[in-house]
Amino acid sequence: MPKVKFTYDDFYKTVIPALKQLGGSGTNQEIDNKVVEILNIPSDQLDILHNPDTGGETEIRYRLAWTRTYLKRYGVIENSVRGVWSLTPKGSTLESVNPKEVVRFVQEQIKKEKQTEIGDGEEPDKELMWQEELLDVILKMPPSSFERLIQRILRESGFVQVIVTGQTGDGGIDGHGILRLGGFLSFQVIFQAKRWKGSVGTGQIRDFRGAMVGRADKGLLITTGTFTKEAAKEATRDGAPAIDLVDGDQLVEKLKELSLGVNTKKIIVEQVLIDQEWFANL
Repeated sequence: MPKVKFTYDDFYKTVIPALKQLGGSGTNQEIDNKVVEILNIPSDQLDILHNPDTGGETEIRYRLAWTRTYLKRYGVIENSVRGVWSLTPKGSTLESVNPKEVVRFVQEQIKKEKQTEIGDGEEPDKELMWQEELLDVILKMPPSSFERLIQRILRESGFVQVIVTGQTGDGGIDGHGILRLGGFLSFQVIFQAKRWKGSVGTGQIRDFRGAMVGRADKGLLITTGTFTKEAAKEATRDGAPAIDLVDGDQLVEKLKELSLGVNTKKIIVEQVLIDQEWFANL
């Protein structure tokens, strides 16, 4: 099984520079793409899955998600309810961080909160595991249930007249709908939704584009897996109809955002601090 050659330390040192190049803020995907660009990570590394048995997110994205969680605890980045990350005042003053210092600080913080210690830094935070669990649930759904799920997501996202065709031998087209924007504009959209465990390559992009040409304004390809770097480039190739891509990470995040089968709750942890000066002044 191939292994990722880039370490967590590489990502710790790169996230802050990546955010600065993005103007101080960015989405998960924007940050991931910028880190890949800065580190010049080759395609064969980007295609390595975190869990080949279930598919879903890649090892690189998995580690970057873990890295963001620790940097947030360290106080150099923060994220909004819409999933946009930004530099904190502390992070804005730094060019990079010391990875060992970050891990040590966060582990001490977790101990104080009486949570399970993560250990040597080679295991991700438990809060990152829900994505894998959700992808596993989706992969085990009956085909008809998966079709209804995609239809519901599109409707909740502003699509109307969403029809799931599920036809075979139709260039991979699974359905169509109309996306309305601001009450004035509308686009005919053809979509394909497949439960892949691995990476979608350029071949699938070209086949889908061939099926949608002349039949819709836009194409949307949704997968529980990932897209290769070459596939992403092919989807936005100059001179060809653009295809919007939604991978497994974006799919589960959208379900969370729309609260479709995913519930979130805040857990308040009590931290007791001893004011030694108060006692000294008695």
